Amino acid sequence: MISILRSIWLVFKHLGRKKETVLYPEERPVLPPRFRGRIVLTRDPDGEERCVACYLCAVACPVDCIDLAAAEDPHARRYPEFFRINFSRCIFCGFCEDACPTYAIQLTPDCEMSEHERPSLVYEKEDLLISGPGKYHDYNFYREAGVTVRGKDKGEAREERPPVDFRGLLP
Repeated sequence: MISILRSIWLVFKHLGRKKETVLYPEERPVLPPRFRGRIVLTRDPDGEERCVACYLCAVACPVDCIDLAAAEDPHARRYPEFFRINFSRCIFCGFCEDACPTYAIQLTPDCEMSEHERPSLVYEKEDLLISGPGKYHDYNFYREAGVTVRGKDKGEAREERPPVDFRGLLP
């Protein structure tokens, strides 16, 4: 009996309040800054791709919606030959962004991704790659990791140790 009275009390308590309705297409909802929406691939401050095709994003993805293949350029820099995300399977968990060591994958607060046909929800590298650095403006993986950069060989960058020949360490 008490639960029935409590329910009636809650109904009458909320009866006179103003309704909070957002007319979606005309008024956009305010999304929090950490909202996980559309996935993008970013570039480093030099304008080159940040992705080094390490496959960590594909391994971390619980629904297996990321597919990529690695390739190398003449300077021994790895990059994805193709990078594909199937957004019809993606659950926007953010594990791919957390696993990325180069901050190449970032989730933006864009939630309008509806399509009429399922094959158009498969995004290729050209669709995902943006021209800017995203949230991390000054980070450049190749400067931090001691890999060949333009004009300098491995071990010649500022405050960098010479490379270790790991084959010489084997018994």
